[in-house]
Amino acid sequence: MNQKSLWVLVLALWTLGGCGGSATEAPSTKAEAHHEHGEPGHVELTPEQIQAAGIVVAEAGPATIRETLPVYGVIAPNAERVRDVAARFPGVILAVTAKVGDAVRAGETLATVESNESLQSYAVVAPLNGVVTARQANPGEQTGEKVLFTIADLSSVWVELSLFPRDMTKVRVGQTVQVASNDTGLRADGKIIYVAPFGSSANQTLTARVLLDNADRRWAPGLYVSARVTLGENPVPLVVRNEALQTLDNSNVVFVHARQGFEPRPVRIGRADGQLSEVTEGLRAGERYAAANSFILKAELGKGSAEHDD
Repeated sequence: MNQKSLWVLVLALWTLGGCGGSATEAPSTKAEAHHEHGEPGHVELTPEQIQAAGIVVAEAGPATIRETLPVYGVIAPNAERVRDVAARFPGVILAVTAKVGDAVRAGETLATVESNESLQSYAVVAPLNGVVTARQANPGEQTGEKVLFTIADLSSVWVELSLFPRDMTKVRVGQTVQVASNDTGLRADGKIIYVAPFGSSANQTLTARVLLDNADRRWAPGLYVSARVTLGENPVPLVVRNEALQTLDNSNVVFVHARQGFEPRPVRIGRADGQLSEVTEGLRAGERYAAANSFILKAELGKGSAEHDD
């Protein structure tokens, strides 16, 4: 438990356990029972304390465990939605109205050019909705045949995944991929749309490409990501979230929400993926458990044991 989380817990329990009220207000019986740990082996918190500590209570039940392959990749523009824009006729650039980073609409004027042959001016327009990612145009310059602008529609992006040779036979077009950014906390699902028929001699990897929806523009090209390719899906009768699992006396436990408070229940774990773990013993379907921030309950339980030892 890091120091910041400990201070959050202490403040929440101090405030909601009765110390945050008026000087004459006595703490509730329930809060007293929690602080004294009057119920051995349990941690008792009021609803207000549970909310303040960020503890999420969920119901154990059936779900699907995914067999996944962990890989790494990088976000790239969808090359099928990138356009280079050049002048229709050679001429001199009279004005430029778009710069790198501007969002443009299809048909919007990017620059005005005067034709060398007809001396008539015409507009260079965006061919699609997107963002200006490159500009090679300035007033007074000759257009020649060069690319003046590059427009990228970033409403979808590619995730270029790197596969090792040993994993080549496991990955195929159509598989679902869970993509995550450890830096931003973003998560999304996409599908593999392409697997390269040949590898790179430089790093001995093969590229698999994932199409990812990016309508809200959260995934920036160049961002490094981790990913899990779904190789298979197995329905199981009882699961808990991975963050619910804690270790006590060298055993996996889940904090079950009972009448006496949160009870640490030893459980046996079966199959697991990046989010869920199968429970084969120790828990029943329908029981409610601490699915997030259960480490706070473990810390409180340890504190109570120390008080009893004293």
